[in-house]
Amino acid sequence: MKDQDRKKIGKLAQAVLDARAKFGDATLIELYDADVMKPELRKAHQALDAAVDSLYRSAAFKSDRDRVEHLFGLYEKLISPLALRSASDEKPKRRRAKSSK
Repeated sequence: MKDQDRKKIGKLAQAVLDARAKFGDATLIELYDADVMKPELRKAHQALDAAVDSLYRSAAFKSDRDRVEHLFGLYEKLISPLALRSASDEKPKRRRAKSSK
C-alpha cells in the first residue's frame, strides 16, 4: 500500500469514528441497524469501503458476496505457496518393524 493510500484510508477511518462519536449514547445495534443507521455514519462507511475496495481492484464490487469471494481468492493465492512449502517440508514417518516374539 502506498503512503498516500494509507493516509487516505486513515482519514476515512477517522471520519467513521468521528461520525460514531456524535452518537455516543447509541449501542452498536442502534448504530448499525440498516433500517435506522444515521445517514452521516452510513456515508462515512461507504466512503471508506469504496477507498478500500479500490485498493483491491479498479471495478466496484457488485455486492458484499462479490467482495468476499474476491478477497478469499486473493487470500488463497497468498497462502498456497505456504501450503505447498509446508507439505514438502513434512518427512514421511517410518514404520516400526514388527517384532516376532
